[in-house]
Amino acid sequence: MQTIRSFISIPITPGITSAATKIIKALKPVDSGIKWVPLDNLHLTLKFLGEVDNVEVFDVCTAIRSVTSHIEPFELHFTGTGGFPNLDKPRVLYAGIEDPSGLLVKMVGELELKLADLGFKPEPRDYRPHLTLGRARSKGGLVSEELSEAMQQYSDTHLGDMVVDEVNLMASFLDKQGPTYQVMDTIDLA
Repeated sequence: MQTIRSFISIPITPGITSAATKIIKALKPVDSGIKWVPLDNLHLTLKFLGEVDNVEVFDVCTAIRSVTSHIEPFELHFTGTGGFPNLDKPRVLYAGIEDPSGLLVKMVGELELKLADLGFKPEPRDYRPHLTLGRARSKGGLVSEELSEAMQQYSDTHLGDMVVDEVNLMASFLDKQGPTYQVMDTIDLA
């Protein structure tokens, strides 16, 4: 059997990608301790699955379809920036996402349950919608004071709105230049 490094995501619109790109380009020169997400790879991750046996891909897609088949398209608002666990010692730098309908969080919760039935480990933390912009290179996660201040300049920036009407099952391939992603399946919402 062959395994495929996989995750479930929502593609983001070109407008939101463009706004996120502007923020990344403005912040990149401020601190070299961040591994910024390649601009072609920006997406909204719902669940990282890890190594999936190729024969399990069909079952994963079936589980995703069972969840998305009863969820109508919904709107998300991309706004502001922040860091996990906080902006003083972030491991992840992100653009915030508002989920006014609550359907994104509901969908992720249902995906967690369906995928747990297939043997995928549930996330230990509650899902907090965010668009990852970069990650700290060191485990300590200390960023410069300049970067913290620069991030705060974008804390109220509106990156755009979008309607979510599909979910992708993605394959991730790692090489020296970083990850490249390939869509394995696109699954429409109800």
